[in-house]
Amino acid sequence: MIQIVEVGPRDGLQSEEAVLSTATRVHLIRRLEAAGASRIETVSFAHPKLVPQMAGAEEICEALGERSFSAIGLVLNDKGLERALASDLDEINVVAYASDGYAEKNSGTAADDRNTEAARLVTRAREAGLGASVTISVAFGDPIDGDVPPERVAVIAGDMATAGANEIALGDTIGSAVPADVALVLDLVRAAAPGVRTRCHFHNTRNTGYANALAALAAGVDALDASVGGFGGSPFSPQAGGNVATEDLVWMLERSGIETGLDIDSLTETGAWLAGELRHETPPAMASRAGRWPSS
Repeated sequence: MIQIVEVGPRDGLQSEEAVLSTATRVHLIRRLEAAGASRIETVSFAHPKLVPQMAGAEEICEALGERSFSAIGLVLNDKGLERALASDLDEINVVAYASDGYAEKNSGTAADDRNTEAARLVTRAREAGLGASVTISVAFGDPIDGDVPPERVAVIAGDMATAGANEIALGDTIGSAVPADVALVLDLVRAAAPGVRTRCHFHNTRNTGYANALAALAAGVDALDASVGGFGGSPFSPQAGGNVATEDLVWMLERSGIETGLDIDSLTETGAWLAGELRHETPPAMASRAGRWPSS
């Protein structure tokens, strides 16, 4: 069985023009919970003026209350961590950067400076009793700097493990990875951070996202990110496609004999519903268009 981390309520919404109400976002999370999601990235503590799609994080955490899943909040700085610690969350996720170009575009600071801050946030969160994962952004390629040395990613992973991270996620932020890259980087990261869980976050920009997911599974990854409906993408890399769609990923894995614990019919219905809420005719995910096969 492979664990799927559902990132739709955060990464799937952050670059959409439509701004959903907090009530609608809570309803989305509850639908994903009903579909069997065991870990959900529910909110981001980014400043609401900068990312209005993520406003109301505290209200969403309070509304979720009793739940059957682990709730994850994205934290970008000390202020965000203070907000997260005061909210009802199980885990935080922080972002590190494998390259300067995207770090400066996305956060206004060099990668080393941002990574030092990320390590500090991890340590503080762990001391407060929360789980703490780190997503290494542009781990397979930067839209500004180009190729990223795999050894650089491994060094960052080791630093984050030393800071206390209990999971390292490799972010293919612009969808530039191919399966051979995935296996190589995962091997180096595990050697640099022995005993720390690994996770992969793929975008399907160049139609390699699902092949990369299979490569990560073959390489022994512990978890995969996916976004219901296939929504998402970096607002700082306009050519980047959306996230791997949860329903498409689950269909592929289940048909391959790999259990996920997720109900594809519920996911497909939720992806189609979310498309309407976001004012799209159909979601990027193919499962909604093709229909389930076999049909029974």
